[in-house]
Amino acid sequence: MAYLALIVLPALASAHIAAFGPGMYCRDGLPGQQNKNNNLPVAPLYQHTEKDWWFQHDRGCDTSLPPAGEFLELPVGGTFTVEHANNQAFTTLSYDGKQVTDWPDGGNHPDDWHGEWKDNECITEGGWMHATNQSNVQGSAFAIAYKSNFADITMEDLVVFTVLEHTPWKRLATYEVPAGMPACPEGGCTCAHLWVPKGCGQPNMYMQGFKCKTTGAVGTKQIAKAQPPVWCADDASKCKAGAKQMIVFNQLEGNNVPTPDGETPAYNVVAGFKPGAQDDIFVVGSSPTSTSKATTAPASSLSSRTVSSARSTTRPHTTSASPATTPLPHSTPACVCSEKTVTVTVTAA
Repeated sequence: MAYLALIVLPALASAHIAAFGPGMYCRDGLPGQQNKNNNLPVAPLYQHTEKDWWFQHDRGCDTSLPPAGEFLELPVGGTFTVEHANNQAFTTLSYDGKQVTDWPDGGNHPDDWHGEWKDNECITEGGWMHATNQSNVQGSAFAIAYKSNFADITMEDLVVFTVLEHTPWKRLATYEVPAGMPACPEGGCTCAHLWVPKGCGQPNMYMQGFKCKTTGAVGTKQIAKAQPPVWCADDASKCKAGAKQMIVFNQLEGNNVPTPDGETPAYNVVAGFKPGAQDDIFVVGSSPTSTSKATTAPASSLSSRTVSSARSTTRPHTTSASPATTPLPHSTPACVCSEKTVTVTVTAA
């Protein structure tokens, strides 16, 4: 017997995109939930204390860990793929992938999708994307901490190791992993998916958690301690080489990339991040040896894990916070979006 389920998916007036895949925090919602229409990880972070923005403590995602033994696998010297979406319903993790398209909203759009607002031309029907077109999308990143115990992780431990320019844009996103990265501890590493939008709405940021582990050609290089990125759009000589922290932007505490008025930091050259694998994250002089062959994690692995309702409880880290900065003024209005109703056909057992 089949029946129709109406799902109302809100598309609010600011960017809302998360990475979905194995090892993610808040898959299917909070502990005890099995919400296939899950948009909890996608909301942005804006004007929060450090305790609240750190791994989405504000919504409880830092206590909604993946099942034991489930990881986002990072093939050293290879690539891995995640799904960018504004709702889990539009990924292969929900409804057997029946609502999946090439785009994060389950819709169909031209490859040169762009907005047509007078003067600023934001994409009105894609307000969750926070962009005028793909070239305006600043880039996303993943960072890694070689610690299994979430409570022990500091900003200096969490090192940005890969950047994908002009994303999030389409659903599938493939990131490069630096060669020579060492093996994770027995309990795995902790990763974060990161991005900062530019214009077309609230000037916020994104950070979400994953349990992850390096695989394949693991090496013995030592990852350096992460330092704050430096705004260098006006002078490339100011760009900081080496291991860099995530960008903390427009929060009440912890902001770490001072910018000129009206500018937005990003995971691209404006803050010293080159596209692709960040090969400068290692301690100078550490060994480049590796132990096995590099591989590529296929996109099909995204839906190969079984979700468990058993979750773990952790507490957020504690570090000294930098002074808050004044929220960045934006002349671009927030996108005006509407709710989207999706009809899903489900076959009862």
